[in-house]
Amino acid sequence: MFVRFVIKDIDPDSGRRQGVFQAARTLREAGVMSAPDIEYLDSIRNWFNLHLEKPTRLSVSSRDHAKAQALSWFKPAATDHIAKMREFQELMERYGVVVEMIKARRLGYVLYEDEFQVAAYPFNDTPT
Repeated sequence: MFVRFVIKDIDPDSGRRQGVFQAARTLREAGVMSAPDIEYLDSIRNWFNLHLEKPTRLSVSSRDHAKAQALSWFKPAATDHIAKMREFQELMERYGVVVEMIKARRLGYVLYEDEFQVAAYPFNDTPT
C-alpha cells in the first residue's frame, strides 16, 4: 500500500489535495510560526532534501512549463520517510493545518519512481 500526506486545500497545478511540502511552505511564509518551530520545520525539510530524491518528472506532457499533475506517494518500504512525515504532520497540526494520510494500491500512470517513492498521474479511482 502506498501512502501520501495531504491537506484539504486544492493544488492549482494538479487539481488535487495539496501535499504537505507545499502546505509547509505556505505556513512558513504566513509568518505565524515561532522561531523554534521554523527551525524544526527547516530541519525536517533538510532531512528530506538529503534522504529523498526530487522527482525528475511530474508532468504528463513533455512541453516546457507543463503543469505538474503527478502525485508523489511513499512506497511501503519508506518507513523512515513516513515516520519523518508524521513529525511534519504533528508540526503542521500545531498551527491548525489538518494533515491526512491517504492510502492507495493503484496510483495511476507512473511518471517517476525511485527506491522510496512513486510519482504518478492518478487514475479516476485513485484517492487524491
